[in-house]
Amino acid sequence: MDVLVTGTAGFIGSHVALALLDKGVRVIGLDNLNDYYDVTLKKARLARFIDHPNYTHVHADLADRDRMEALFVRHRPQRVVHLAAQAGVRYAAENPHVYVSSNVTGFLHVLEGCRQHGVEHLVFASTSSVYGANTDMPFSEHRPAEHPLTLYAATKKANEQMAHSYAHLYGFPCTGLRFFTVYGPWGRPDMALFLFTRAILAGEPLKVFNHGQHKRSFTYVDDIVEGVVRTLDHVPGKDPQWHSASPDPSSSGVAPFRLYNIGNEQPVALLRYIEVLEQCLGRKARLEMLPLQAGDVPDTEADVSSLIQAVGYRPHVAVETGVASFVRWYRDYYGV
Repeated sequence: MDVLVTGTAGFIGSHVALALLDKGVRVIGLDNLNDYYDVTLKKARLARFIDHPNYTHVHADLADRDRMEALFVRHRPQRVVHLAAQAGVRYAAENPHVYVSSNVTGFLHVLEGCRQHGVEHLVFASTSSVYGANTDMPFSEHRPAEHPLTLYAATKKANEQMAHSYAHLYGFPCTGLRFFTVYGPWGRPDMALFLFTRAILAGEPLKVFNHGQHKRSFTYVDDIVEGVVRTLDHVPGKDPQWHSASPDPSSSGVAPFRLYNIGNEQPVALLRYIEVLEQCLGRKARLEMLPLQAGDVPDTEADVSSLIQAVGYRPHVAVETGVASFVRWYRDYYGV
């Protein structure tokens, strides 16, 4: 099988590409290696598999319509895992246009490629950030999520709606996965665990927003990858339980479309997360307590019962194990 994976120089995309290659899948990897964060790290992720005989790399931007059309014409993937996007909820305040270019226009090019070339199944990344102003915990994909609080979340909500319309109009199956706070080796430098580790080792204070009162469904990257790979083989159809009087946002009676939460069911307090990191590093952190940031939600908690039922997915890596794994990688990669 030939699978297009977008964002293979990224955190989750590189792990997914490796997992598919280990299963004997031929992977076409797409990335534009932009400089949103350290390009050296992105190249190091790619170096783990770029010479694999079943891997083909395409250096292109999602927003480049001609390059995306040429990719689908040349490689004709049977399935697509779309993980590339402009990430980060706060960078949008500085550069909002890149979010629409990458996450909306770029996603349209992926959908068009799937439509024109008979792709069997599109699995795409959404985010827990779409729940926005919702406070009804745990977050469930069976309830509406209509009030995102950041532009990043709004673009991902748009992806879900665009995918449903294409699944309905053209009949190709689409599955969206709402990721909950992914962490682990080869992670992104703009995320909390990376920032906290760097600050503690440098003897600098940690900026702890919401005065440390956050709780998050921190999810180890291997658990995410397992869910993505399982979902790729679980092709949705129309849901006979859906009816127009009471539509379920997670499925559709008119389209082969599904939405799933993917994350750890057990939320962890941010201060406990920091405590585990201190234990792994053998150093205490200095905490700079700050108010809640604009666009942040105080807590996230994932209801993943639907994904468990559909594909047998159940995250199992405890935060103590996952943070220790990240610290080992960080010390080795940076030589500290």
